[in-house]
Amino acid sequence: MDIALVTGGNRGIGYEIAARLVAVGMTVVLTARDPARLADAARRLPVCPVVLDVTDPSTISAAAEYVDERFGRLDVLVNNAGVAGDVRAQAPSAADLSVVRAVFETNYFGVVGVTNAMVPLLRRSGCARIVNVSSGLGSLTRMSDPADYFVGLPPSAAYAPAKTALNAVTVQYAKELPDFRVNAVDPGPCDTDFTRGRYPVVRTAAQGAAVAVRYATIDSSGPTGGYFNETGPVPW
Repeated sequence: MDIALVTGGNRGIGYEIAARLVAVGMTVVLTARDPARLADAARRLPVCPVVLDVTDPSTISAAAEYVDERFGRLDVLVNNAGVAGDVRAQAPSAADLSVVRAVFETNYFGVVGVTNAMVPLLRRSGCARIVNVSSGLGSLTRMSDPADYFVGLPPSAAYAPAKTALNAVTVQYAKELPDFRVNAVDPGPCDTDFTRGRYPVVRTAAQGAAVAVRYATIDSSGPTGGYFNETGPVPW
């Protein structure tokens, strides 16, 4: 039975990813930074709840120790935790650098911190998979295409660039860890607290979770170093 760890899993897409990994037979370590919300999610799903704030190295280390002591390995890591930040403070020419730093701290540095803590455990897997939950907003191609609806969204010095950086580091992890399957996925604008009211919502959180689950369940012959949505590769 595969062991999976999902960050930011108490609600929205993260919760749905965890639910679907449980449904396919994985043991899921569900993490979130809010103990009360995590406990509520764990009452609804048969998971192993662990408090983890991706910006707090002590909780990252504690989560890795928990997985090591209880399971001895990790097969799947889903880096889902993310924050949008104050959109009003992200216009590039007037950006509030504290907001930019906070978004990068969770959406980029948090992913690197969690991944590095889990790599020793993933090395013990017969088929290690890392799924980084990105966004179409991280696509430089789409963001610069006048025909794409993204062109009408407010310019961002924080969220979109953080997802672009996440995509870039996904490629670098895939290069460094050729025996792993490391991919970024774009769930699309789903009906969650994260996107509601900010972007056009076209699918449910469960539908958005499907692409992450797909790449969390590939075997060693599957792709690595890619960026995918529900229809296939996303242009960088």
